[in-house]
This record gives sequence, C-alpha cells and structure tokens, in this order.
Amino acid sequence: MEFYLYTVSTTKSFKLIECPRDAMQGLTEFVPTELKVRYLNLLLEVGFDTLDFGSFVSPKAIPQMQDTAAVLNQLELSNSTKLLAIVANQRGVEEAVKYEEITYLGFPFSVSETFQQRNTNSSMDESLKTVESILHTCRRNNKEAVIYLSMGFGNPYGDDYSPEIVAHWAKELAKRGAGILSLSDTIGMAKTEQIDSLYRHLANELPAIEIGLHLHSTPASWEEKMEAAYLAGCRRMDGALKGFGGCPMAADDLTGNMPTEKMISFLEAKGEALGLNMNKWQEALAFSSKIFH
Repeated sequence: MEFYLYTVSTTKSFKLIECPRDAMQGLTEFVPTELKVRYLNLLLEVGFDTLDFGSFVSPKAIPQMQDTAAVLNQLELSNSTKLLAIVANQRGVEEAVKYEEITYLGFPFSVSETFQQRNTNSSMDESLKTVESILHTCRRNNKEAVIYLSMGFGNPYGDDYSPEIVAHWAKELAKRGAGILSLSDTIGMAKTEQIDSLYRHLANELPAIEIGLHLHSTPASWEEKMEAAYLAGCRRMDGALKGFGGCPMAADDLTGNMPTEKMISFLEAKGEALGLNMNKWQEALAFSSKIFH
C-alpha cells in the first residue's frame, strides 16, 4: 500500500461551497436539463469557491442526476468557481476524470457500515479500496479528491459510533493521501458540543489536512451549528440555497442543508470577505422557485 503525506496550503479566507446537487438529488420530479443549466449558471456567476453541481452515479440510484454530463457541457465557466462532482465507485471516477472542467471528485466514505451499503452498495472495506483508487486516479488526472466522512456525528441504525471511530478513519484516509476531508452530519443529528470537539480534535491530529464540514440542519438549528463550527476554526463549509435538500439514501425524512443565504449573513457579520456577486445571488434566489416548488 502506498502512503502519502499531503501538505495543504493554509488560507484564512473562508471557502463557501454551494451544493445544488445535494439540494436537487432528492426531488421526485425530474428537473429538466435546461432548467438545471440556467440555475447552475446563475450560481456560477455568484462566485462561490466551489459548486457541487452533479454526480456520476447510477441513474437507478439517483435519477435526478442522470443528466450530469449533459449539464456540464452547457455550463459557463467564466470565473474562479471550481466544480465538484460526486462519485460512488470506480466507474463514476473514470467518467468524471474525462472532464477537464471538474476540479474535485467527492466520495462519501461512511463511518457507518449500514449507511455505506445503503449509499454506495459496498462495505466500508470495499469503499476504502475505492478511495485508494480514486486518490490514485485523481493524481494521474490532475484532480483532487474530497472525502466525506458520512454519518460523522452518529447514525440512526445502531452501528457503533464514537469520536474515536471517526478519528481512526480520518487518519486512515489521510495516510492514503486524502488532502481534503469533510466531516458530514448526514441526517442533522450533530449537537454543537460535538461539532466543536470533533472538529478541533481532527484539526489538531491532522494539521496538514484541509478539514471541512457538511452539516444538515433544521431551520431552528442552523445558527448554533454555524457558530460552533466557526468558533472551532472551520473555514470550509457546505451550504445550499434556502436549505433545500438532504440525503435520500439516509432516511425517509430529509433534514435539509445549511441555508446558504443565512450562512452568508453570518460570515459577513464576522468580517469574512466572501467576494460574492450579491446581485446574481438575488437572481439565483428568485430563480430557485422554478426548481423547488
């Protein structure tokens, strides 16, 4: 087995990742490709650090994302926003790396065996081998992997969970060359104390790794989670316009994403210079009613 030490350049600027893919993937009514393209192009003009725009997965698993390649071919990439696509297996990786426009490949590695099977139809051991293959493929194709530690704050299935289990897998992924890990609150069960303690622990144990947070929340809990993450030192976070979305593979009742518009207000109040085009953001907010209704 090959092991790598990644040194990730540090920056004090906040990386805000907008996740329309996560917001749309659970919709039962198929969103026409043309509408997806118009919506994503508006979000691209806003100027987020990264846009989680689609996924190369089985259309049987996530029917909404079956047109990701067609959408990608129509995106207007005129600013510095980077594209992230989710993959679930090596077949998806090989498809995604064909596209020069994509910077990041995201893979959900679960610390819950049950959820790994539900989400990627593979065991944790099999998925660890997939991660190794993804990292190798990314290095050969000038891409970077973002590995999500799914169910990072507990799971509803009764699988063993502890902060030590999360830390163990984070270290295993780092040993294999993962340069970016995103601690994921897949079903919105994280408490503020967990967010603070687990993020600080991982950041201290893995100082060379960029660690982000992908939190889900109810409308009443977003601010306390955002505050806990920010005060813990997190400077890479995912959100979705109006908090739409959730993981359809995790539970029947979806807990939405962190609402980007509220995250923006929070971060501006903290003095973070996000460099966003707020006029285009308002256009995207208005246009979202054509997608989510």
